[in-house]
Amino acid sequence: MLFGEYHFHGVLEDEAILPPFKGSTFRGVFGWALKEVVCALKRQECPTCLLRRQCVYTQVFESPPEVQPQGAPPPPHPFVIEPPLDSRTQLAAGEHFDFTLLLFGPATQYLPYFVYAFQAMGKRGIGRQVQGRRARFRLLTVSSPTAGRVYSQEDNILLSGGTVHLHLDGSDHAAQSSGELTLTLLTPLRLKFQNHLQAELPFHVLVRACLRRVSLLFTCFGEGEPRLDYKGLIIRAQEVPILRSSLRWFDWQRYSQRQDQAMLMGGLVGSIIYQGNLGEYAPLLRFAEKVHLGKATTFGLGKVRLSTAPAA
Repeated sequence: MLFGEYHFHGVLEDEAILPPFKGSTFRGVFGWALKEVVCALKRQECPTCLLRRQCVYTQVFESPPEVQPQGAPPPPHPFVIEPPLDSRTQLAAGEHFDFTLLLFGPATQYLPYFVYAFQAMGKRGIGRQVQGRRARFRLLTVSSPTAGRVYSQEDNILLSGGTVHLHLDGSDHAAQSSGELTLTLLTPLRLKFQNHLQAELPFHVLVRACLRRVSLLFTCFGEGEPRLDYKGLIIRAQEVPILRSSLRWFDWQRYSQRQDQAMLMGGLVGSIIYQGNLGEYAPLLRFAEKVHLGKATTFGLGKVRLSTAPAA
């Protein structure tokens, strides 16, 4: 599966009032900006638009019902916005303003549109209005871990590069076959098991979420569903105990323009340590570390970090 990771670096031109978790703000304004810059038929609704199959906005933000088999889970969106983890709600003019955009599959070719949309987003402004105006920002550079700088405001040229082929790396499968694994939830993780949001995280629930994410992303944006022992992986995961946990539930609220109401979007944060035979799960967990887990990943939810240690 093609994968692109792009770090956007900007600077605020005005004082900004933002929520502690900024993912909803970023995702909402990004959607507005992208539609504004790519939509050819401004007054046409997306579901009935003649251009919907070729439209960048529709491909990124909408899930075309005609390509979804009956009873199948909705296809994932081909992007994740990682907002700054800074929980401050008030930022001064002149402060740096950074975030990350992850792209999957064909969406990697739309990077020029996304850069243009973020420029428009900066001109429109974000956050709560201060003295009748939202905080504007200037996009200075865009860089990739693999290609370096791909855009600079100085020359206004967007270079190609930055995409890699992401796959289930089994290189560390044999290593660390028995030991400890620490999972840190950097942003709220929303997982459902048996149709209920989980306030705990048994290892088999984590593995189910990883398998679901892998299956959907590779099916929709990659080379097809990977051949994995899904049932066996889940059965064996039920034998992995929790050594220690400091997980807690964190509630945050977003306002949905579509539903015209405030919505609670809580999830788990903190750290948890598992102990046992974990080697066969390393490829799944490393993949999840790159692409996020759970529900509402486009807002930046489900960002996880892993660390391992040998058994004591």
